[in-house]
Amino acid sequence: MIQKHPLTGEKQAFRETGGSYLSGRSRRICTLLLFLLFSLFAFSLEWPASEGTLASNFASPDGGIPALGDSFTLSGAVYPSDVGKLIFVHDPDGPSSRFSSPLGSWMALDHGDNLVGIYGRYEDSRDTPVPTMIEKNTVLATAGRSGWAGEGGFYFAFFDRSERRWINPSIIISSLEDNSPPVIRQVELRNVAGTSFNPVSIRSLPQGLYTVYVDTVDTITAGGKTLAPNRIVCSINGVEAGALSFETLISKNGERMVYRNGLVPAAQVYDSGGFGLGEVRFTRGQATLTIEARDIAGNSRSLSYRLTVE
Repeated sequence: MIQKHPLTGEKQAFRETGGSYLSGRSRRICTLLLFLLFSLFAFSLEWPASEGTLASNFASPDGGIPALGDSFTLSGAVYPSDVGKLIFVHDPDGPSSRFSSPLGSWMALDHGDNLVGIYGRYEDSRDTPVPTMIEKNTVLATAGRSGWAGEGGFYFAFFDRSERRWINPSIIISSLEDNSPPVIRQVELRNVAGTSFNPVSIRSLPQGLYTVYVDTVDTITAGGKTLAPNRIVCSINGVEAGALSFETLISKNGERMVYRNGLVPAAQVYDSGGFGLGEVRFTRGQATLTIEARDIAGNSRSLSYRLTVE
């Protein structure tokens, strides 16, 4: 029987809608519908392993673009997150593959209500074909090194076929136990001319339009892997000026899209200076810039900078 993941706590309902670019009544309706949908899954879905360490998570920078799922370092059995119907099996050494896949050996299971689970980067050591219907306690495979994996483990993702979007697994499965808030390593203000300003080292700022970049990471355990936070918010004088949310991601015309006050290409968000929170305007006078980073478990950290805008 599959064991409960030792890093998981109690089941928790969906907290924030992936459609965070909506506002007012539309956002409230969307939140309610998603809450009802994901709360149905929250009492049955489990992580696909009884042990393992999270190596990278949903929205972590993956070659300058957001990762669409979670990668675990693991040696051992991989299980389905829930009962599922087999949709596809990709064997890199079999006749179904003519091109290499970054996921190596992988399979897709339909878990119902248009939710598809993707399981990849495992060792394909089965002697028999994968059954059409897979029960929850069935061993899918053994974690391995297939695909573009740097170390032994497996890859896990959720895709909503009806909405055509990728879903952060931690939203609809018990979030991994985490008592550590994200770390904000650096905040950068970059004007239209490309000049950078560090709010830590300056006290005055020329008025104008700036793009805010936040270098922030989350860790589950001390010394653990650096992960992406769940939400980053920028406020000016207590008023929200920019927000970046990592509940869901969308692939549109071959490009990954991120929710940042609206749906924007990931290239506008992922930058060497950190996550781009968009443009904000500083006008003459006193301004307090506040940056808050929050993880999926609800831990948050905020920093404030008092600036004189000239």
